[in-house]
Amino acid sequence: MSSIHDLTTWEPLLRLVQESGPERLAAPGGYITGYIGFGSWSVPVQRPNSVPGWTPQVDDMQDEFTAVERVQDAIRADGANGVSFMVETAPDGRTLFHVIESGPAVEPGFMSPFVGALVLVEGAVPEPWRRLPEEVPGAVPASSADPALLEQTLRERLPDAVGATEEEIAEAEACLGVTLPDELKALYRVTRARWQDWGDDYEAAERVSDAVGCELFSLDGLYIGDAQSRPCPWQFAADDAVVTAPDAAVQGLVGSPGWIVFGDNGGGDRLALDLTPGPGGHVGQVIVIDHERNIGAGLRAESLTDMVLNRPSGWHQDRDADNPPVVARVNIRYLESVKTAAHPALEVLSIGVWQGEPIGLAPVVGLPRLRTLTAYPGTLADPLEIAGLTGLEYLSLGPEEWRVLLDAGAVPRSLSAAGIEVQGERHPLPILDLANELLALWDRPLISRTVLEAHLDTDR
Repeated sequence: MSSIHDLTTWEPLLRLVQESGPERLAAPGGYITGYIGFGSWSVPVQRPNSVPGWTPQVDDMQDEFTAVERVQDAIRADGANGVSFMVETAPDGRTLFHVIESGPAVEPGFMSPFVGALVLVEGAVPEPWRRLPEEVPGAVPASSADPALLEQTLRERLPDAVGATEEEIAEAEACLGVTLPDELKALYRVTRARWQDWGDDYEAAERVSDAVGCELFSLDGLYIGDAQSRPCPWQFAADDAVVTAPDAAVQGLVGSPGWIVFGDNGGGDRLALDLTPGPGGHVGQVIVIDHERNIGAGLRAESLTDMVLNRPSGWHQDRDADNPPVVARVNIRYLESVKTAAHPALEVLSIGVWQGEPIGLAPVVGLPRLRTLTAYPGTLADPLEIAGLTGLEYLSLGPEEWRVLLDAGAVPRSLSAAGIEVQGERHPLPILDLANELLALWDRPLISRTVLEAHLDTDR
């Protein structure tokens, strides 16, 4: 038996939880939930009160850290990534401890207890993450692109830098599977940007950054900024859409096999040479991949030479395609009806908080591109109308709406992923059971739950 299934692993944490929230466990039916992973955890433990001018110290939270580390060690030994738990007072007064393991078919939860998106098809990703760049006939490098001038300028700025050999450049190309643009080769012939060449001299690294205009990655640190390099949970990614305006310099993609990432702007945004530009762009333009967005990139400079010589201070990205007709949000603040949202280009329909009569889906039945539907609990007039949406790959509903579809055998088989929208205080176990019903329809690994009876002396 795995050690995370052993109550002794959890006893220190369980004791803290019980001491921190006795009122929530005082009566039958009361429960407390939490999660522990390696990078973070969420446990309902009372921490020291904040006092103005006083910062809590590690010693003040040492009991919590020690208890969490004990569980983390067990998770690590089991080869897991994280584990959820629930403490509850059973109807007969016993204290039960539930160890919940989501398994490989469930993404981390953000709204529902323990449950994020259910990945019904192994390896499936939302449509924007499958989108490849379109060809742009006639796209050429900018007139400012000048590898010889670029190399000369950088040698003047970095006279002592160690450059890459042709063999090292060829090795980097082989690892990436692409031929590096001439401007990028010129840059790395001047400096390989490797720490061992600088001897851990931070000033030398800063000189390179100042000369180039960004925090330059080493030659062997280059990577392709394709969609896989920009992962996003289904719960959020399914709401995104790829749209490229007719005059856009950069295609509105998640990523591209033609985005060669070579640096960072110092704030977490990546710089790349773009070999697959938009209709209004140039081959080899410098783009910025914003770490706070899921889709698209901004234009920094029309060429690497332009960036190094002219040092543009900012960058521009077209607004996200989070608007009609491709993405439509029907709620009390935006669109007033599904009929208003209906359009042949509609891909994502989100029905949010609503104060009127329940909403019918008839206006969007048969739309050729509709792939995502999310509906706030209680907003749909008839969940069975979803059967007419034959192209859905992601569907997020409240528990009651899912219950209607399951009982009628009407869950769309086109789905690749599903979400359970939970609002307010709901007991977690029925939600887990519902999730397992959906996973079972696709023969996916189920969420497992181990129930342990806790016998702790709370007077200790």
